[in-house]
Amino acid sequence: MSYKILAINPGSTSTKLALYENEARIFERSLPHTAKELEPFEEILDQFEFRKKLILEALREANVDLQELSAVVGRGGMMPNMKAGGYVANEAMVNTLREGLASPHASNLGALLARDIAAPMGIPAYIYDAVTSDEMEQVARFTGMPEVSRKSFCHVLNMRAVSRKVAVKYAKRYEDMNILVAHLGGGISLSVHHKGKIVDCIRDDEAPFSPERAGTIPALELVDLCYSGQYTRQEMIRKFRGKGGLKAYLGTQDLREVLDMSQNGDKLAADLLEAEVYQIAKAVGQLAPVLSGKYDCIILTGGMVYSEELVEKIRERICFIAPVEVVPGEFEMEALALGALRMIDGQEQAREYVHP
Repeated sequence: MSYKILAINPGSTSTKLALYENEARIFERSLPHTAKELEPFEEILDQFEFRKKLILEALREANVDLQELSAVVGRGGMMPNMKAGGYVANEAMVNTLREGLASPHASNLGALLARDIAAPMGIPAYIYDAVTSDEMEQVARFTGMPEVSRKSFCHVLNMRAVSRKVAVKYAKRYEDMNILVAHLGGGISLSVHHKGKIVDCIRDDEAPFSPERAGTIPALELVDLCYSGQYTRQEMIRKFRGKGGLKAYLGTQDLREVLDMSQNGDKLAADLLEAEVYQIAKAVGQLAPVLSGKYDCIILTGGMVYSEELVEKIRERICFIAPVEVVPGEFEMEALALGALRMIDGQEQAREYVHP
């Protein structure tokens, strides 16, 4: 049977759309949003009507007939009480988002847009692999401070998507494999997948530094910096996310530029690339004992993985743990659509979200 699925992925500066017929992508569009366009909206959820209008206009221009859709799926946002996999975009989820119980993030619009666009056709609306999906084991949650508990926060959607791709290569089910995934992009996170569940992870704020994020910082020096009086709370957050990592040292977050700088004799760029490789490999090693080293493979994914030079240096340091698979880029739109497809045809059960 043929199913047509519309996937919607709201980001901070764009809304991505894709139309799939079963497993084949037949349309894709990225709708950019300038700072000036978004300036009038005080809160992210205030952008709902603005983004919905642009989506419907883009679909009309592409001659997409909404009546032919079987389902609409949106990017899962920052809601509490989430597990990995698919959820119906139900009333409880809408209430959670509208009441401000989800951390502010553009992805929160995914459920609202999917539900609103699907409603006139009477077709299901879903989200899939929300950012805050959390299935970590209790042993992984403890820190040295009772006030602080570790929570899962990683590139869930892409990590599980590439894990399913690699499982096909191995002629196995994702749910039967042990996989360690390193997502290397503008931010870096790593996760351990045990029989289809992410049981532990290294978040971007405790991971290696990346092109634009600071990663792990020695705690005492960080405390001193926070109380130095030089920075506001928001400025410190920006030093972590957006203005940290390679950008803080070299003024650019473009890895290609950094590689060129290194090849042209820039010693700082060369040293930073070596440190990047070293820290990524060390983070992989940090997670290796979670499953006692018993991994089917390690997957390197994300935009940084397009650099063969970087990949080979990382591979040299970690291949003793398990075979290394390389899946460059991100597969978020495909992951959303195929997740919805599995729910529609009964391969996967959609969960009902419960208001916290």
